[in-house]
Amino acid sequence: MEAPYQPQTTIVFLKLFFFQDMLSFWDVAIYFSGEEWEYLGPAQWNLYRDVTLENYNNLVFLGLASSKPYLVTLLEQRQELSDVKRQVANSKYSAGGKYYICKEYGKVFEGKKVFRNHQIIHLGMKPNKYEECGKSVRFSSLLSEHKRIHAGEKPYKCEVCGKAFCIPLLLSKHKVIHMGKKPYKCEICGKAFKLPSRLSKHEKIHIEEKPYQCKVCGKAFRSPSLLCEHERIHTGDLPCKCDICGKAFRYPSLLSKHKVVHTEDKPYKCQVCGNFLRSQSSLHEHKRMHMGEKPYKCEICGKAFEYPSRVLKHKNVHSEEKPYKCKLCGKTFRSPSAFRVHKRKHPGEKP
Repeated sequence: MEAPYQPQTTIVFLKLFFFQDMLSFWDVAIYFSGEEWEYLGPAQWNLYRDVTLENYNNLVFLGLASSKPYLVTLLEQRQELSDVKRQVANSKYSAGGKYYICKEYGKVFEGKKVFRNHQIIHLGMKPNKYEECGKSVRFSSLLSEHKRIHAGEKPYKCEVCGKAFCIPLLLSKHKVIHMGKKPYKCEICGKAFKLPSRLSKHEKIHIEEKPYQCKVCGKAFRSPSLLCEHERIHTGDLPCKCDICGKAFRYPSLLSKHKVVHTEDKPYKCQVCGNFLRSQSSLHEHKRMHMGEKPYKCEICGKAFEYPSRVLKHKNVHSEEKPYKCKLCGKTFRSPSAFRVHKRKHPGEKP
């Protein structure tokens, strides 16, 4: 069963795609010649009126209707077809008093300014230049919005979560998140997303495109954010700090996982042994112990483990690196278990 039509959703997406092109009523109007008006029957007339008024109301909602066109006034009065034919024939719309016709596209525009905007769009002109960065835009209104980026101004605020933006277009894109809609669907796997940027990022998984390469080790990644996280391995940067104990981590996900240590809450119960764990991921890993699953495999020798941390510890066996050093005698070891056994040999250590 198809979902019911929701005009509010349609309007938001109209704004997303058409706001920067500065639509006017005449961009979405339906045109008839004098001869076509004569052949317009009652059924076609009702359809024409409904579509024209809906288009105009959408433009009003988007803030793109500067003044009400004469034709809309006639249609809103719901006059008979014959009366509208006569009045339109005698109006400015027909006489060309304040209306401009684009010779290339055949569209009619109400006012010189709107006609000029139309020419700018289709000729690709960008006459408004911002001297500070050199960027050029089509309209002076867009130039004012661009200046806010440099000034750090964010006057457009989301009434749902309070997040602020410098231009209304970004606010409109953000609002889609609160609507619960996911209109952007992956054609390969069917997964849906709220924003087109997230769909584009997801699609790289299927094509294995990894354009972002690490300059240190050559490893490639699908997104700049993943590359940035990877580079912290080489730099030793630990930007994510726990505000309780001060311990720092490379990634926000590791910090979130760590913070569970500071709480006594263990809401996740194992149905097999009754043990309680702090996180759902910990419960998932714990269950592998009961089921005998060992999904993490060493690519060198093939030995499998329940947890990724144990694979990392095991890999020290295959390397010459011995990171565990005894402070008493200076001897080094590959694994923490071997180090613990050694420490017991020193006087004072418990057997």
